[in-house]
Amino acid sequence: MSNPVTVHLRYEIDADKIAEFREYGQRWIGLVNRLGGTHHGYFLPSEGDSDEAFALFTFPSLAAYEQYRLASADDAECIEAYRFAVETKCIRRYERRFLAPVFESAKLPASR
Repeated sequence: MSNPVTVHLRYEIDADKIAEFREYGQRWIGLVNRLGGTHHGYFLPSEGDSDEAFALFTFPSLAAYEQYRLASADDAECIEAYRFAVETKCIRRYERRFLAPVFESAKLPASR
């Protein structure tokens, strides 16, 4: 059985282009979900640093994530979302981390 993988993205964004970054994020939530992942959302600056944003999404396995990467490279909507970010320059840079999530089990042991 494969283990799920959660991708954590940390973005350095242009603080003057939060609206553009929000639009970028809204596009990718649907795209990741359509291509087999579960998107947990984008998280924009609220308090503290005004140029940091985050995203989390999970795939059933690393192989499923790799399949998503291949599919997204040829997907017209994904290409357009990427182009939007490049043209608006809302993202300065980003970092990607792969995490092993711990999810609540549907079958928890009975408490004593």
